Amino acid sequence: MKIPINIPAIDKEEIREVNKVLSEKSLTSASFNGGKQVQQFEKLLSKFVKSKFAVAVNSGTAALQASLYAIDIKPGDEVLVPSFTFVATANSVKSVGAKPVFVDILKSNYTIDPSDLKKKITRRTKAIIPVHLYGHMAYMDEILEIAKKKHIKIIEDASQSLGSKLRGKHSGTFSHLGCFSMYAGKVITSGEGGAIITNDKKLFEKLKQIRNHGLSKNNLTTRLGLNLRISEISAAIAKIQMRKLPRLLTQRRKNAKTLTEFLEHSDIILPEPRKNEIVNWYLYTIAMKSRDKAAKKLNASGIGARVYYSPPVHKPPYYKTRLRLANTEWAASHVMSLPVHPNVRNQDLVRMKKILLGRN
Repeated sequence: MKIPINIPAIDKEEIREVNKVLSEKSLTSASFNGGKQVQQFEKLLSKFVKSKFAVAVNSGTAALQASLYAIDIKPGDEVLVPSFTFVATANSVKSVGAKPVFVDILKSNYTIDPSDLKKKITRRTKAIIPVHLYGHMAYMDEILEIAKKKHIKIIEDASQSLGSKLRGKHSGTFSHLGCFSMYAGKVITSGEGGAIITNDKKLFEKLKQIRNHGLSKNNLTTRLGLNLRISEISAAIAKIQMRKLPRLLTQRRKNAKTLTEFLEHSDIILPEPRKNEIVNWYLYTIAMKSRDKAAKKLNASGIGARVYYSPPVHKPPYYKTRLRLANTEWAASHVMSLPVHPNVRNQDLVRMKKILLGRN
């Protein structure tokens, strides 16, 4: 594929930093606060999103899992999640013994529907995980209002939305905990990696224990924990990526703006940020009737168009239910994501336009 859906923006800066870690032979650290590279990355992340604390872990899934442990989600508890997302959101809930309850989405930006969310709450509901899908912000004001009335905790799945903002406030900072992913295809990468942000010092201290086998500062096991540590090599890459992030976001936004201008007078449903929303454009996701045919043409021409997510999580065997989620099922049969990452050139965007508008 000449233009993949996403590709890591790795160059000599990351290579130099990794070589430095290798030469120092400090590949990882089991200390309570993490190694030098881990701590440097955490400081850069918390400064960028304007949170008090950040805890680096080894994946976005680990970030969700650690967050669920931190707010004491237990077997028998219910956690409300969208079905229209990557399966890791539901898997993290199952991994702590709780039950994921699937909620429909809004057609407008494919994030969790506050109205359906309200209907799914029971006495067993202990948490909500809204997903800022494709970089678009979930309707956090409405979700926070519902959660406050029902005394429900919120964990933001911001795996796809680092750099997205609503009214100047970063994704991940609206609630108790925000979780990011640094998988190879995300807006920044460490190969595999994740992070959790919070303004709550007690949760921060809990999370540091949870990522390191439940060990306290004095090396005693005082709670359940796992090995969720991120290596010094991965943290070194993430640190350099954080420094590049503003430039990477600028290029994504430029490409998304150009693609919108190319396609805005067609019958294709285009992504549209809300008022006071700044999107990171992790993915540029459109909707159209002839989705599969268009995706095939794009892929044949070397453009890595991808369908995220079909089938939705509640359809495959492990989670299969008879639940009817109308908007989720509509989106699964109509949406397609296009690449707008920094390696996409204007001529690539022109090619997408021609194929999608039938002018190739």
